[in-house]
Amino acid sequence: MAGMNDTQLSKGEILADGFWHNNTIFAQLLGMCPLLGVTTSAVNGFWMGAATVLVLLGSNIVVSMIRGFVPRDVRIPAYITVIAAFVTVVGLAMNAWMHEMYLILGLFIPLIVVNCAILGRAEAFASKNGLMDSIVDAVAVGLGFTFALMLLGSVREIFGYGAWFGYPVLGADYPDFLMFILPPGAFIALGFILAGVNIINRRLAGRASNPAPACTASAHAAVEQVNS
Repeated sequence: MAGMNDTQLSKGEILADGFWHNNTIFAQLLGMCPLLGVTTSAVNGFWMGAATVLVLLGSNIVVSMIRGFVPRDVRIPAYITVIAAFVTVVGLAMNAWMHEMYLILGLFIPLIVVNCAILGRAEAFASKNGLMDSIVDAVAVGLGFTFALMLLGSVREIFGYGAWFGYPVLGADYPDFLMFILPPGAFIALGFILAGVNIINRRLAGRASNPAPACTASAHAAVEQVNS
């Protein structure tokens, strides 16, 4: 079908790719501005990620539906307009119902418009795939982005304040380690997280390239039975 990817992925592959293998933060290093700017706590990372998920979901749905009607020469301005509309809706909703969190996230909510990850999914995936696949992709990418924000926010909050989601976890006598709350601490924590992700990916790749011992043993047993 015209406009579709040459190799179609299953729903599970789309989920795994968006959440982990092609994670916006861990693999592509996109969206670093909100990642480093708002992740002073896990709850900030969660709500920033939730806002991004809503924008991703809405923009992917609309782009997938109008992809056959938008001229190729104006597709990027059209996609940005769609994204900006959903960012405006999300921003107004947060300002109305979650005013304190809206003030904390501040300028980073409008900056979702220029988040390369969202425009990239609209251009690279939603404009080339059907509605259901685009929804799955938006959920996977959004959850992967939220997971990265929450993970960094959790590390900084635990080591910075001795708390997690506002609840003390290292005792009331824990002294605030402000380095993890300040921007240098964000870079340090992110570096260790990326190192851990790389170690996990290498181990997963090693397991995929080497057959499981149980499978090898059963294969040898089958060969011995045939020979006997």
